[in-house]
Amino acid sequence: MELCRLDDLQDGEARGFAVPEIDRKVIVVRRGDAVFAYLDACPHYADGTPMAWKRNAYLNGEGTHLACHAHGALFEIETGECVLGPCLGQALTKVTITINAAGGVQAAAKPIREETA
Repeated sequence: MELCRLDDLQDGEARGFAVPEIDRKVIVVRRGDAVFAYLDACPHYADGTPMAWKRNAYLNGEGTHLACHAHGALFEIETGECVLGPCLGQALTKVTITINAAGGVQAAAKPIREETA
């Protein structure tokens, strides 16, 4: 499923996209030419809590980390690993994405839960 066009995301921007097959929003973050995607679900609670406090507000004030505004948790953009907050040592659920030949950012239908040490 195509979420957006790569050109629609500015460097350093994060946006959420509804994906009916996944039943959660998918957060897509662009850093230069790299694009990362995660489920919009903070691992602090078993079912995951949506992270933005308003539409597309997924980054901390400095734009250096993904943030769960409900818990104050911060996550590395490149890995999804929690580096501050109540879910320290846990990680966001990664969503596999590809960039097609036309520049569309496409999400795989099944997210990947990665365990961190």
